[in-house]
Amino acid sequence: MQGTRDFLKKLGLPEGDAYDLPTSEKRFSDGAQYRFEVPGIQGPAPMKALLEETDRLGIAIHRVTQTRGIMLLADGEISQMVELAQKWQVELVLAIGPRATYDTSASVLTSEGQRMGYRLRGQEQIVRAAEDVKRAVGLGCRSFILYDEGNLWLLNEMRKAGEIPADCRFKVSAHCGHGNPCSLKILESLGADSVNPVRDIQLPMLAAVRQAIDIPLDIHTENPASSGGFIRHYEVPEMVRIAAPIYLKTGGSVAKTHSWESSDSDAKKRAKQVALVKRMLDSYYPKALCSKKGSIL
Repeated sequence: MQGTRDFLKKLGLPEGDAYDLPTSEKRFSDGAQYRFEVPGIQGPAPMKALLEETDRLGIAIHRVTQTRGIMLLADGEISQMVELAQKWQVELVLAIGPRATYDTSASVLTSEGQRMGYRLRGQEQIVRAAEDVKRAVGLGCRSFILYDEGNLWLLNEMRKAGEIPADCRFKVSAHCGHGNPCSLKILESLGADSVNPVRDIQLPMLAAVRQAIDIPLDIHTENPASSGGFIRHYEVPEMVRIAAPIYLKTGGSVAKTHSWESSDSDAKKRAKQVALVKRMLDSYYPKALCSKKGSIL
């Protein structure tokens, strides 16, 4: 195997998983190591409940992510979420709507078809995904989560050509199924601004990925029952140390599925999960630097 490892090293990539768990010296633009992201907030009411609860708990979050899709939101709902994001100075990330689960094919509903993730089938779906982004851009949103590498490439080309604003940001979902340094290197080269690797990525794997790319990593600290239900709070201090800059995706265990329709009560429970993870960091890695409230880019 050494020949292959040597070639990877020539390419500037890790030779294998980093079992020595080296400390990452990479940082966000403000010098911080980590930020908090709360996923699964599907509309303005739970978003408001979440933000009010984080204020009450005295904790800062930096991203709020909607996961059901732009196409399922009314214009007024998007506008309200944009206004809430501006008021609380958090980054609002909306999910691009057309994807495998909304297609006319039943493939993704089968045990074998699930391996395709949420990728798009046919050029018409690519067009529709771009239209989804353009609609949200027109209503003030600038950050998007996507599920298809070709869609990422196209949107990056549109961004470079001025077809959509230059300050648009693209986050690749865990539903693409990437979990190794080579794959994440490709996503970075295609224009990803952050990447969510597979939810069960282990610490040595995570450390190796960090060596290969510079963009932030989005890491689940916990998960819905539908994707394993595991809670990794005790691992978070090491995640931050070895994988900075990192978004800690927290609150997922409140939901049963990825696209769970969070109630206002669920949103408050997600805020509590953030507080629990923050306690872990304060206890076991107190010198770790968190972005201040309002540091959204």
